[in-house]
Amino acid sequence: MAAHTQAPEPLPRHVAIVMDGNGRWAAKRGRPRAFGHRAGVEAVRRAVRAAGELGLTHLTLFGFSTENWRRPAEEIDALFDLLRRFVQADLDKLDAEGVRVRILGRRDNLNDDIQQIVENAEAQTRHNDRFHLAIAFNYGSRDELVRAARKMAAAAAAGELDPANLDEAGFGRFLDTADLPDVDLVIRTSGEQRTSNFLLWQAAYAEYVFIETLWPDFDKSILADCLAQYASRDRRFGAVKLNDPV
Repeated sequence: MAAHTQAPEPLPRHVAIVMDGNGRWAAKRGRPRAFGHRAGVEAVRRAVRAAGELGLTHLTLFGFSTENWRRPAEEIDALFDLLRRFVQADLDKLDAEGVRVRILGRRDNLNDDIQQIVENAEAQTRHNDRFHLAIAFNYGSRDELVRAARKMAAAAAAGELDPANLDEAGFGRFLDTADLPDVDLVIRTSGEQRTSNFLLWQAAYAEYVFIETLWPDFDKSILADCLAQYASRDRRFGAVKLNDPV
């Protein structure tokens, strides 16, 4: 891809990234997977900074999936420790820069200290609106949809919701991403080309860009190139334009 120094128009309002390739990046250097995850955190910092510099307002990063519990215990522990360190080291700075932090995903099976970290991060930055950063952690889209359906059923049983009047916007209010715009662009690193149970509802009409870059090597120029690909596409949302051939 050609290098871009600034983001072309039109910009997506909401970009989501599947951060893939930390383990392979570490393996290429003869290091353990945890080494790659630490490098991946630095890439997160670069991505958040670059997104703001390029004019984006909403960024969602896929950090830990509901399926990742199948990984070795030591790797899971390392990932949770990185979350603790990231919040401790970066939260005050993000808050000062007007970044609102949201954590998407299931919480009831997380350790108490992680739940507290998540709640504190959201509470501290709730007043910010310059830039919206969502971290999908212990997240799976099917799990999110099931949890949303349960909440919706409970509201109906309590007489707070008439199912006959439910529409897509109403259902969306039960999702983890309530009040966030739909995803316009999904980027996946490391050459893999699948959705991996990520934001299936929210990305229903998103454009996808798959790149070979391993996540720890992700930077502003690569993000700008992905935005250029997005800007070059003709988004139709199921419609047909007047000049299109029949």
